[in-house]
Formats: sequence, structure tokens, C-alpha cells
Amino acid sequence: MIPSGQLKDRGPRTSPIAGEEEELWRQFRETGADQARNRLFEIYLPLSRRLARKHFRDRERGDIEFQDLLQWGCAGLLEAIDRFDSNRGVPFGGFARKRISGSIVDGIAKASEYREQLGLYRRHQADRMRSLESEAVRSHDVAESYDAFSELVVGLALGFMLEDATGGSDAEANAYDSLVWKETVAAVHQVLDELPERERIILRGHYEGALGFDQLAAMLGVSKGRVSQIHRAALLTLRKRLKRNNPFSFSK
Repeated sequence: MIPSGQLKDRGPRTSPIAGEEEELWRQFRETGADQARNRLFEIYLPLSRRLARKHFRDRERGDIEFQDLLQWGCAGLLEAIDRFDSNRGVPFGGFARKRISGSIVDGIAKASEYREQLGLYRRHQADRMRSLESEAVRSHDVAESYDAFSELVVGLALGFMLEDATGGSDAEANAYDSLVWKETVAAVHQVLDELPERERIILRGHYEGALGFDQLAAMLGVSKGRVSQIHRAALLTLRKRLKRNNPFSFSK
């Protein structure tokens, strides 16, 4: 059973999720199926976000980015899923909470030696840019370059919405914090839930869980280049479906 408060980022989903989770733990316990593991990660991702946000707000210094804390929390969540014994009758939420917080604390302790390096978030942005960029962007054909550049801009915009899809942005309210923006973000999140599993896991793991392409590659058993390809294809699918539903203009 998932405590009711653990899914408040996404709304009241306790009853259907509880039944699904029991079956997922059975599958994972008996077969070690990656599909069950990935879905369990997806269900408990909001818990990682909340704990990371709590650590972020509790810190007196702003020397560590929220995305770093979130990544460490998600690593702890994956470790908790792998080590949890569902036969013991102990709620997973409490077990995972300790692992997630412990992973965040360990990450903070190790962070000092990496603070001079490029931030995690910037590395993720570079991965996204490489994923979305095509040869046409650098083409000498003006029309072709314009189309490709427009596609890249829309892809980056969708990524920004995906990061805000759980309502977990720690930035103060700004000009974008409007009814139209919130409705658009909600539409993006709804379409995200309808994507095929691998595309959904990659987008949710990267944008909501701050996992890098290399980590997602290891998680899914594919190459980093393949993750990049799926990431780009998933954003294109999001764009097409959003344009079809037309809650907001995603045309060029």
C-alpha cells in the first residue's frame, strides 16, 4: 500500500495504484522483470521529488542545485526497489524514504569535490541539445535550417513543461504562472501518460527524475545513443499529439 500523501503531486490515485503495486511487486519478486521495476520507479518518483525538495529548502547555503539532490534521491529509490523484500509485509514507502534521504545526504557529502565542475543540470541540457539537434540545423539550406531550428525550439519548450509537469518547480511565481500555462502543462502531462512505456520512462526519468541519459541507458539496458534517439522521438510524438488535441499552439 502507498500512503495517501505520497502521490499528492499527481492527485488522488491511491486506490488503483495500490492494487497495481501489489501485482508489480509479485512480478518483480518472481521474475525480476525490468518492466515491473520501471513502473514501481514511476509510481514512487513523486516521493523522491518531495524529499529532494525538502533537503533543498532545509539547506542554508544555495551551493547545491535541486536537480543534483533529485538525481541522488532517484538513485536511492532505484536501490530501495532492488533491495526491498515485499514478503515481509513492511510498507515500501517507509523503507524507500530512508534509502532516498540517505542517498541525498551521501551525495551532499561528496559534492564538495565536484562543485567546480560543470553542473549536472547543464550536462543534461547538453544531452538534450545533442538529442534534438539535427544536421539540418547546421545546413546552408535556409528553409531546411529554419524548420529544424523551429523543431529544436519546440522540443526544448516541451522539455521545460515536462520539468514543471508535477507542479514541482521551486522557482517563484513569474509571468508564466498563469491559467493558460497551467492548463498547457497539464495537457503535456496527460499526453505523457499515454506514451509507450519506454518513451514515457525516458521522459519521466530525465525531466521529472533528473536522471542523465547514461543512467537511463543503464536502467533500460540500451546505449546512451539509443536513449537520445528515443528522447527525441518521444518529444516529437508529444508535439504531434498536443497539436492534434490543440490545447495550445505547438505549430511552427
